Amino acid sequence: MLEAQLTPRQREIYRFIRQYVQEHGYVPTVREIARHFGIRSPNGAVCHLRALERKGLLERQRGQARAMVLRHEPWHYSLPIYGVVAAGSPVEALQQEERLQLDELFPKHHGLFALRVRGNSMIEDHIQDGDLVLIEPKSNPCEGEPVVAWINGEVTLKRFYRESGGIRLQPANSDMKPIYVSPKDNVRILGVLRGVIRSYR
Repeated sequence: MLEAQLTPRQREIYRFIRQYVQEHGYVPTVREIARHFGIRSPNGAVCHLRALERKGLLERQRGQARAMVLRHEPWHYSLPIYGVVAAGSPVEALQQEERLQLDELFPKHHGLFALRVRGNSMIEDHIQDGDLVLIEPKSNPCEGEPVVAWINGEVTLKRFYRESGGIRLQPANSDMKPIYVSPKDNVRILGVLRGVIRSYR
Protein backbone atom coordinates (compact mmCIF):
# COMPACT_ATOMS: atom_id res chain seq x y z
CA MET A 1 0.00 0.00 0.00
CA LEU A 2 2.77 2.44 0.93
CA GLU A 3 4.73 1.59 -2.22
CA ALA A 4 1.84 2.88 -4.34
CA GLN A 5 2.91 6.47 -3.62
CA LEU A 6 6.40 5.91 -5.04
CA THR A 7 7.74 6.61 -8.50
CA PRO A 8 9.01 3.54 -10.41
CA ARG A 9 12.66 4.37 -9.59
CA GLN A 10 11.88 5.05 -5.91
CA ARG A 11 10.08 1.72 -5.74
CA GLU A 12 13.09 -0.05 -7.29
CA ILE A 13 15.48 1.55 -4.78
CA TYR A 14 13.20 0.76 -1.84
CA ARG A 15 12.93 -2.88 -2.90
CA PHE A 16 16.69 -3.08 -3.45
CA ILE A 17 17.35 -1.81 0.09
CA ARG A 18 14.83 -4.28 1.50
CA GLN A 19 16.40 -7.20 -0.40
CA TYR A 20 19.90 -6.09 0.62
CA VAL A 21 18.92 -6.09 4.30
CA GLN A 22 17.38 -9.55 3.99
CA GLU A 23 20.59 -10.92 2.46
CA HIS A 24 23.22 -9.06 4.53
CA GLY A 25 21.53 -8.04 7.79
CA TYR A 26 22.30 -4.34 7.27
CA VAL A 27 21.46 -1.59 4.79
CA PRO A 28 23.58 -0.67 1.76
CA THR A 29 25.62 2.53 1.60
CA VAL A 30 24.63 5.39 -0.68
CA ARG A 31 27.53 4.53 -2.99
CA GLU A 32 26.39 0.90 -3.21
CA ILE A 33 22.89 2.04 -4.15
CA ALA A 34 24.26 4.43 -6.78
CA ARG A 35 26.54 1.74 -8.21
CA HIS A 36 23.74 -0.86 -8.39
CA PHE A 37 21.46 1.49 -10.37
CA GLY A 38 24.18 3.03 -12.52
CA ILE A 39 23.73 6.47 -10.97
CA ARG A 40 26.90 8.45 -11.68
CA SER A 41 26.89 10.60 -8.55
CA PRO A 42 25.98 9.51 -4.99
CA ASN A 43 24.00 12.76 -4.81
CA GLY A 44 21.59 11.29 -7.33
CA ALA A 45 20.92 8.35 -5.01
CA VAL A 46 20.57 10.73 -2.04
CA CYS A 47 17.74 12.55 -3.84
CA HIS A 48 15.77 9.30 -4.07
CA LEU A 49 16.50 8.48 -0.42
CA ARG A 50 15.26 11.89 0.65
CA ALA A 51 12.04 11.24 -1.27
CA LEU A 52 11.62 7.92 0.57
CA GLU A 53 12.12 9.83 3.84
CA ARG A 54 9.49 12.42 2.94
CA LYS A 55 7.05 9.66 2.10
CA GLY A 56 7.60 7.97 5.46
CA LEU A 57 9.27 4.74 4.34
CA LEU A 58 12.82 5.48 5.42
CA GLU A 59 14.77 7.13 8.26
CA ARG A 60 18.38 8.23 7.80
CA GLN A 61 21.05 9.23 10.35
CA ARG A 62 23.27 11.89 8.79
CA GLY A 63 27.02 11.42 8.74
CA GLN A 64 27.00 7.61 8.96
CA ALA A 65 27.51 5.23 6.05
CA ARG A 66 24.91 2.56 6.89
CA ALA A 67 22.49 4.39 9.16
CA MET A 68 19.16 3.83 7.42
CA VAL A 69 16.05 2.15 8.80
CA LEU A 70 13.12 0.93 6.73
CA ARG A 71 10.25 2.05 8.94
CA HIS A 72 7.65 -0.55 7.99
CA GLU A 73 9.77 -3.70 7.84
CA PRO A 74 9.75 -6.19 10.76
CA TRP A 75 13.15 -7.87 10.42
CA HIS A 76 16.27 -7.57 12.50
CA TYR A 77 18.58 -4.64 12.02
CA SER A 78 22.20 -3.93 12.84
CA LEU A 79 24.15 -1.15 14.51
CA PRO A 80 27.64 0.12 13.67
CA ILE A 81 30.48 -0.69 16.07
CA TYR A 82 32.59 2.45 15.73
CA GLY A 83 35.64 1.28 17.64
CA VAL A 84 36.98 1.17 21.18
CA VAL A 85 36.17 3.46 24.13
CA ALA A 86 38.33 3.71 27.23
CA ALA A 87 37.06 2.96 30.71
CA GLY A 88 40.43 3.99 32.11
CA SER A 89 42.84 6.35 30.39
CA PRO A 90 41.38 7.78 27.14
CA VAL A 91 42.36 5.98 23.94
CA GLU A 92 42.73 7.15 20.36
CA ALA A 93 39.37 7.31 18.54
CA LEU A 94 39.46 4.91 15.56
CA GLN A 95 36.45 4.07 13.39
CA GLN A 96 36.12 0.50 12.14
CA GLU A 97 33.76 -1.37 9.84
CA GLU A 98 31.95 -3.81 12.12
CA ARG A 99 28.24 -4.41 12.69
CA LEU A 100 26.19 -5.50 15.71
CA GLN A 101 22.90 -7.25 14.91
CA LEU A 102 19.96 -6.34 17.15
CA ASP A 103 16.27 -7.22 17.20
CA GLU A 104 14.38 -4.05 18.09
CA LEU A 105 15.76 -3.92 21.64
CA PHE A 106 15.83 -0.14 21.60
CA PRO A 107 13.02 1.04 19.28
CA LYS A 108 12.72 4.50 20.86
CA HIS A 109 16.36 5.47 20.43
CA HIS A 110 17.50 6.48 16.95
CA GLY A 111 21.05 6.48 15.65
CA LEU A 112 22.38 4.05 18.26
CA PHE A 113 25.94 2.88 17.83
CA ALA A 114 28.13 0.48 19.80
CA LEU A 115 31.56 0.80 21.39
CA ARG A 116 33.68 -1.92 22.97
CA VAL A 117 34.92 -1.05 26.47
CA ARG A 118 38.61 -1.17 27.35
CA GLY A 119 39.46 -0.72 31.04
CA ASN A 120 37.76 -0.95 34.44
CA SER A 121 36.81 2.60 35.41
CA MET A 122 33.07 1.79 35.20
CA ILE A 123 33.01 -1.55 37.05
CA GLU A 124 30.85 -0.22 39.91
CA ASP A 125 28.19 0.46 37.26
CA HIS A 126 28.62 -3.19 36.18
CA ILE A 127 30.39 -2.22 32.96
CA GLN A 128 33.44 -4.41 32.47
CA ASP A 129 36.41 -4.60 30.13
CA GLY A 130 35.27 -6.19 26.85
CA ASP A 131 31.59 -5.22 27.18
CA LEU A 132 29.76 -3.55 24.32
CA VAL A 133 28.01 -0.33 25.29
CA LEU A 134 25.11 1.02 23.21
CA ILE A 135 25.23 4.79 22.84
CA GLU A 136 22.52 7.21 21.72
CA PRO A 137 23.93 10.34 20.04
CA LYS A 138 23.13 13.23 22.39
CA SER A 139 25.16 16.34 23.22
CA ASN A 140 23.17 17.58 26.26
CA PRO A 141 23.15 14.76 28.85
CA CYS A 142 21.36 14.91 32.18
CA GLU A 143 23.34 15.22 35.39
CA GLY A 144 24.93 11.92 36.36
CA GLU A 145 24.26 10.12 33.07
CA PRO A 146 27.00 7.84 31.72
CA VAL A 147 28.33 9.49 28.57
CA VAL A 148 30.94 9.00 25.89
CA ALA A 149 33.12 12.12 25.88
CA TRP A 150 35.57 13.09 23.14
CA ILE A 151 38.58 14.93 24.59
CA ASN A 152 41.31 16.17 22.27
CA GLY A 153 40.86 13.27 19.85
CA GLU A 154 40.38 10.56 22.48
CA VAL A 155 37.18 9.05 23.86
CA THR A 156 36.22 7.85 27.33
CA LEU A 157 33.13 6.50 29.11
CA LYS A 158 32.31 8.28 32.38
CA ARG A 159 29.41 9.78 34.35
CA PHE A 160 28.70 13.41 33.49
CA TYR A 161 28.49 16.22 36.07
CA ARG A 162 28.47 19.99 35.59
CA GLU A 163 30.94 21.97 37.70
CA SER A 164 31.31 25.73 38.16
CA GLY A 165 34.53 25.69 36.13
CA GLY A 166 33.47 23.17 33.50
CA ILE A 167 32.45 19.51 33.73
CA ARG A 168 33.53 16.49 35.74
CA LEU A 169 33.76 13.06 34.15
CA GLN A 170 33.40 10.68 37.07
CA PRO A 171 34.52 7.04 36.92
CA ALA A 172 32.42 4.37 38.60
CA ASN A 173 35.48 2.97 40.34
CA SER A 174 36.41 4.24 43.81
CA ASP A 175 40.10 3.57 43.08
CA MET A 176 40.19 6.04 40.17
CA LYS A 177 40.12 9.83 40.03
CA PRO A 178 37.69 11.92 37.96
CA ILE A 179 38.64 13.86 34.86
CA TYR A 180 38.00 17.62 35.10
CA VAL A 181 37.37 19.44 31.84
CA SER A 182 37.43 23.23 31.51
CA PRO A 183 35.83 25.34 28.76
CA LYS A 184 39.32 25.74 27.25
CA ASP A 185 39.60 22.00 26.59
CA ASN A 186 38.57 20.57 23.24
CA VAL A 187 35.72 18.34 24.46
CA ARG A 188 32.44 17.07 23.02
CA ILE A 189 29.78 14.78 24.45
CA LEU A 190 29.14 12.21 21.73
CA GLY A 191 26.26 10.37 23.37
CA VAL A 192 24.69 8.78 26.43
CA LEU A 193 24.67 5.15 27.53
CA ARG A 194 21.50 3.20 26.65
CA GLY A 195 22.55 -0.42 27.07
CA VAL A 196 25.31 -2.89 27.83
CA ILE A 197 25.95 -6.23 26.14
CA ARG A 198 28.29 -8.73 27.74
CA SER A 199 29.74 -11.93 26.34
CA TYR A 200 30.68 -14.73 28.75
CA ARG A 201 32.66 -16.78 26.24
